Amino acid sequence: MNYTKRLGGQTVEFTQKPTILGCGVVVGKKEGEGPLGNDFDTVENDPLFGQETWEKAESAMVNKAITSCLSKSGLSAEDVNYIVAGDLLNQCTASSFGVRELGVPFLGIYGACSTMAEGLTLAAMLVDGGYAGKVIAAAGSHFCSAEKQYRFPLEYGGQRPPGAQWTVTGCGAIAVGTGGTVQITHATTGRIEDMGIKDANNMGAAMAPAFVSTLKAHLQDTGRTISDYDLILSGDLGSVGHTIASELLDKEGYAIGANYKDCGMMIFDSQTQDTHSGGSGCGCGASVLCGHILPQLESKTLRRVLFIATGALLSPTTTLQGESIPAIAHAIALTV
Repeated sequence: MNYTKRLGGQTVEFTQKPTILGCGVVVGKKEGEGPLGNDFDTVENDPLFGQETWEKAESAMVNKAITSCLSKSGLSAEDVNYIVAGDLLNQCTASSFGVRELGVPFLGIYGACSTMAEGLTLAAMLVDGGYAGKVIAAAGSHFCSAEKQYRFPLEYGGQRPPGAQWTVTGCGAIAVGTGGTVQITHATTGRIEDMGIKDANNMGAAMAPAFVSTLKAHLQDTGRTISDYDLILSGDLGSVGHTIASELLDKEGYAIGANYKDCGMMIFDSQTQDTHSGGSGCGCGASVLCGHILPQLESKTLRRVLFIATGALLSPTTTLQGESIPAIAHAIALTV
């Protein structure tokens, strides 16, 4: 068969011009106190979101972000053909419980912190392929539920090493269709990279090679260069992973320079908020993209952005069994 939309080994080019129709973003109190606090639709000061448990709080947050996205896009749930969403909890329950009352066909996905880019890839494919008119991609995480699942309950008071990252309490939702200002032009699907890192508190080091691999694949497949983008945005390597990724690219002859930023470094103030290496979690890249980056694209402050969300594909089980941490990164090219 002739796969006319494929470029190279990992990239697809969308020909039917899927676009972003609107987005919604909800974050927690700590995120609202950070440098991007004014960019978010809702800053919820109650970490429980009015619920009884952290897990229920995360589901409520997902629902609130999607509802905000629908409202800002001028859509109702009946207008949407699919919701593609994921989170960090076992069996993606934050997402599935968060959307169950909406009555929209649901595709649950898991890519750890790369989930937003994975969701946007699938949403754009559904629209570009003629399988859907409007799709919502969403990704979220909650600091307290993630600590409980991956590390220790908050009551334990465990200490984090300097290279650790702070899971963002936040959820971003994006409506994809046709006729909007910001176009999704390409998606580069990553390959799993595993450099043997076993320290679950150093996910930036585990994910950096995946970011580099996907960026290189995207540039080679499309024939573009780093300078073709106003911004290359990783989400979320933190300061440790950002440094490693920059050094790896430099060694391979890619001068990434000042137009490379990381969502995990942007969402918190490292000097005042005690988040060590920076933010992480599905909600990190999703919140920064929805709250801070897409408005700049719509206003044409930015015109071409490459969003590369990175994910550490570990679980408490694999960590306790001494496994290394595989990682993946997916890239989405956005333009106006």
